[in-house]
Amino acid sequence: MRRSAACGLYCFIIVAVIATRAQESSPVEIKINWKSSGVVNRTTLTLQAVENPFLRRGSASHDNAWQSMRDLRASYARLALWYPYPRLSVAEISPPTAVQTYWDFSGMDPLVEDFFSVVNGRPTVLCLSTIPQWMFAGTDPPPLVPPDPNVTVWNYEQGTALRDSSLREISDYYERLARWYTKGGFRDELGVWHSSGHHYKPAYWEVFNEPEYEHNFNATEYTKIYDAITSRLHHVDSHLKFTGASLAVPDQGEEFFKYFLDHSHHAPHTRLDAISYHFYALEKQPEAIETEAPNFFAQADHFLSTVSKIEGIRKQLSPSTQTQINETGCIAASDQGEGPEKMSGASIPPSYWNLCAAIFAYVASNLSRAGIDVVGASQLMGHPGQFPSVSLLDWTTGLPNARYDSLKLLIANLSPGERLVDRDVNTPEFYALPIRTRDGRRQVLLVNKTPHDVHVEFVGDAVQQLEYVDAASTGVQTRGSLTSNRVVLGASAVMFVRLRQNAQ
Repeated sequence: MRRSAACGLYCFIIVAVIATRAQESSPVEIKINWKSSGVVNRTTLTLQAVENPFLRRGSASHDNAWQSMRDLRASYARLALWYPYPRLSVAEISPPTAVQTYWDFSGMDPLVEDFFSVVNGRPTVLCLSTIPQWMFAGTDPPPLVPPDPNVTVWNYEQGTALRDSSLREISDYYERLARWYTKGGFRDELGVWHSSGHHYKPAYWEVFNEPEYEHNFNATEYTKIYDAITSRLHHVDSHLKFTGASLAVPDQGEEFFKYFLDHSHHAPHTRLDAISYHFYALEKQPEAIETEAPNFFAQADHFLSTVSKIEGIRKQLSPSTQTQINETGCIAASDQGEGPEKMSGASIPPSYWNLCAAIFAYVASNLSRAGIDVVGASQLMGHPGQFPSVSLLDWTTGLPNARYDSLKLLIANLSPGERLVDRDVNTPEFYALPIRTRDGRRQVLLVNKTPHDVHVEFVGDAVQQLEYVDAASTGVQTRGSLTSNRVVLGASAVMFVRLRQNAQ
């Protein structure tokens, strides 16, 4: 809520921004009515991991990267095995013949094993999204897949129509994948048993990734395939839940959601447990942080408006279906261009990571207010050649950047069960979300939307402790034993302010 609305329109104001600053250094004043009831937060903050060579065993960053993920202690983490590395995401690169099959999990298994090891029994989302290319009509000869699993094959996904219109072939493939990872093995097309020893229990199985881009499935086509696959996987594990849609561009997907969430378009007994979609703030061109920051936050506000529309559709057509926004991040212009510098990661300034940390905190906290079930940061490890500007870690070391540090701070302090006090504060300079923790403490999430310091003063509350990540710090910083009611938000800061238990 902006200051003009907060101060003029509501007689029941609970959080208000008081006065305007007489000069640049004067603090913006915030007053919070802690007696308001608010809403109980039900949003889980998490992340996704995408397969790539830097996460493989033997890489210099492997140990630190997976340990970094373990340290987050995140529930509903998403593992997405994605098409640019076919030998790390497809278990049957070549089609079976009358005398031979070509099942090979040697690339996929170590990544899946490491993922389930670090989540340590917490609920997960498994997205084995890449369909074997040979299942599509009209792609002869298929793209060449080099023997080296570390080589990207950006043209691997071709074709828009499955060669088997009965959907038996694709359903068989995904049932065998599910049995491999949850039931210890499967029988192949020739009746030969393949033993895995895996008995993982993912909470959700997500059907494909960004289908409107990957093979250009429309809502009707996707829904038929979704029904066929989930029916088979439900027989593998009756407790397994399913996530559908996974749209890349949700603001163009309202008709898709209207179709998919209409139960009359599905086969009987089809489960619509959750829908998913994504958000990335896109840098249009390399630009100074002073202009990049407002552009990114404007895109975030547009996305939040889109979420409101999609939530209206979901609540009308399938209110029991959850919403998982499982890719959230920023993409630099250098990852979207052409030529040798594309995806090099060489031109990403440190300020970019802090801005993207602030964007995630802003989006995630607003989505918590909106009641979204899961919000995931993208992605554990990007690297040169595979969207380095989306990474939560330094790809050379596997150690955290500012995006990771702020995510860890958010997971620890904005968790399900806490009460989000009405109302939040949203100005062009900062965002504030008051929180009553489960043990009754008062704290406020502050997000600096600018690349310069912002001064804030709490009216009626004294500040006890600060935990924050900003452009001037390395890692999560803590300042305690404070008695002032004033706070300086550093550039692109993500800060939790713990307040003393003052009476109002």
